[in-house]
Amino acid sequence: MFSLDAIDFEQIAQIVKDAAALFGNDEAAAHVKVKGRADYVTEVDTAVQRMLYEQLAALYPEIQFMGEEKDNSRIDFDRPVWILDPVDGTTNLIHRFPGSSISLALACGHELVAGLIYNPYLDELFFAKKGQGATRNGRAIHVSGAETLSQSLIATGTSPYRHEWADEVFGQIKAVYLRAQDIRRVGSAAMELAWVACGRLDGFFELTLSPWDFAAGLVILTEAGGKLTDYSGAPVDFTRKSQVLATNGRIHDEMVGVLGGEE
Repeated sequence: MFSLDAIDFEQIAQIVKDAAALFGNDEAAAHVKVKGRADYVTEVDTAVQRMLYEQLAALYPEIQFMGEEKDNSRIDFDRPVWILDPVDGTTNLIHRFPGSSISLALACGHELVAGLIYNPYLDELFFAKKGQGATRNGRAIHVSGAETLSQSLIATGTSPYRHEWADEVFGQIKAVYLRAQDIRRVGSAAMELAWVACGRLDGFFELTLSPWDFAAGLVILTEAGGKLTDYSGAPVDFTRKSQVLATNGRIHDEMVGVLGGEE
């Protein structure tokens, strides 16, 4: 019988931090395989995923493992499953741009119950368990108090795998930019979601993300008092690709209006 209380998340956090040391392997980061347009995998991605898979499987063999760099077609979401992005921000890693993170979530019974995002460049560990709040390096975090989009700093993703969406994507970015204080593009959705959770950003949006991109961030943001939906304001399905709109909650309806073309 699965019990969330039986998971030693301090041990999991240390395993993730140890794996993140591989981000500093420039030689491995330079070995790049092209999966698709602007979609890459390096030896760092595969090494981090292998390390985490092996250690998590040894500790918790009853929990399935869903990772970006593997076939996930047999995952049964009725049973517990880890959801991992070994390097969220692979293009950043390739260019030695310090904007990559490890994102690990835990789901059980079609519900996300824990999330962990680690940024090795700032040595920041974001963590949340359902119903227990969110933390950064052990200290409680909360979303910002911005009440309107005009008071807000908003991050976005450009859906680089789908250049044919450029007009739509950049049209949405422009619509938000004209109403916000400014726009940021970091290149790691997980990190940007964590930064909304801790109040550095007031919102984040991207037209399509995979479960491993946003699952951990969804838990952390929600526990920090924020809100994550699709562009229409409907709940997202973390088992498949989705639009992602994440905010402090206060500006959410306004963002839905802008992205839905109502304003």
